[in-house]
Amino acid sequence: MRVCKNSVQEGNGSCILNPLRVESKNRLNHNSRAAMKISLGDSTKAVLFIRVSTEEQHLGPKAQKDAIERWCQFNGVSPVATFQESISGGAGLEHRHELMAAIDCMKTSGAGILLVAKRDRLARDSMLAAMIERLVERAGGRVVSADGVGNGTGPEAQLMRGMIDLFAQYERALIRSRTTAAMAVKRSKGERVGGIPFGYCMHNDGVTLLPHETEQETIQTIANLRNSGMTLKAITEKLNSDGIPSRGSRWHVTSVVNVLQKFKPQNTRCSM
Repeated sequence: MRVCKNSVQEGNGSCILNPLRVESKNRLNHNSRAAMKISLGDSTKAVLFIRVSTEEQHLGPKAQKDAIERWCQFNGVSPVATFQESISGGAGLEHRHELMAAIDCMKTSGAGILLVAKRDRLARDSMLAAMIERLVERAGGRVVSADGVGNGTGPEAQLMRGMIDLFAQYERALIRSRTTAAMAVKRSKGERVGGIPFGYCMHNDGVTLLPHETEQETIQTIANLRNSGMTLKAITEKLNSDGIPSRGSRWHVTSVVNVLQKFKPQNTRCSM
């Protein structure tokens, strides 16, 4: 009896190519080649990552930095660079600019560790945490927590990491619930809620927004550069190279887009 490999047999006994089996085989070969291309980073070098959020005050940036630096000294690991961002643990990866920069730094520096004080500093969403860990693995490294919880490659460590991510997600939901309730109380009292948009500052009455002089000038500068035909990327690079202050650590293309889409220069100004 004739056996058809990667093929199907017709009634007359001849073999024809089975495209589904060939596609599956090609995909497997492609994935195997891709896996072989990932080079493991140096486990004696670490990129340090710090995340703070206005919702969370129990672990500030200094406490995180001290914890991860102590871990490096104790384990003989050399810090390559430190990245810090102020953002909610539930924010999507498209808003996690400093985290993405930290992972890119792992690729360029050859560092094999992304070091955080606690695992919930990665994210407070189990799906996001899994995606981040996968990106770190593709960069040739692994996520390490300075508190030691969830470190390791065994099944027990994997289970612990999953539990930590779920509890972090639950805690975030509690924080959001409390924040929503507090905002509702402020609204009922006629007080302003929410953040202060770029280009504005808060009046002494705690309710009224007034244009911020320096930031309004920045908005005008961005608008002029865009009107001159400059690309968003070029504008971003110029703002950073000129040292023009932003609300974060540096300007990103997304923040430039937000300024162009949402805000217009105002004439009235407040003193700061």
